[in-house]
Amino acid sequence: TVFVDHTTASAAVARELEAEGARRKIAFIDAPVSGGQTGAENGCLTVLCGGDEAVFRRVEPVLDAYAGAMTYFGPSGSGQLAKMVNQICVAGLLQGLAEALHFARCAGLDGEAAMQVIGKGAAQSWQLENRHQSMLAGEFDFGFAVDWMRKDLSILLAEARRNGAQLPVTALVDQFYAEVQAMGGGRWDTSSLIARLRS
Repeated sequence: TVFVDHTTASAAVARELEAEGARRKIAFIDAPVSGGQTGAENGCLTVLCGGDEAVFRRVEPVLDAYAGAMTYFGPSGSGQLAKMVNQICVAGLLQGLAEALHFARCAGLDGEAAMQVIGKGAAQSWQLENRHQSMLAGEFDFGFAVDWMRKDLSILLAEARRNGAQLPVTALVDQFYAEVQAMGGGRWDTSSLIARLRS
């Protein structure tokens, strides 16, 4: 038996689950995902895996049924650490996108036109392509919730304190998300960072 855990949790929890599984003769892979509901529905999630490599190879064909990409990163907990890298990038990208759209509005520019052209250059990202229109419209009742992002950021900031990584921008964005929660946006999509700039 192999237990594949797609939960986003700490690397320590993944190691505890692997140890408990070993006691029960159950193999364990920590395999948090990125891509959200759309990625799941379209069978193109990104799966970030940790655990015993031979066990990962056994489950790889199953994961392939719903993964657009998957990578083995190393021993148990490594998948969780890789997901933390993902969340650092997402938080920073969304804050940058929120500020760019807010700046464009304050400067009297057409935000949609700006996104169309810069989306073809060095600023291109999944977040820009898939979230700028709903951000411009102030629509956030979908997607990956702010509450979930704050949970993930709490886990990764604790890991950063443990491993000595300095994450000043990520810590700041976490506080911005706390402000969105205080506005009643805990279940809003993470792109709602722009709402605090407009309030």
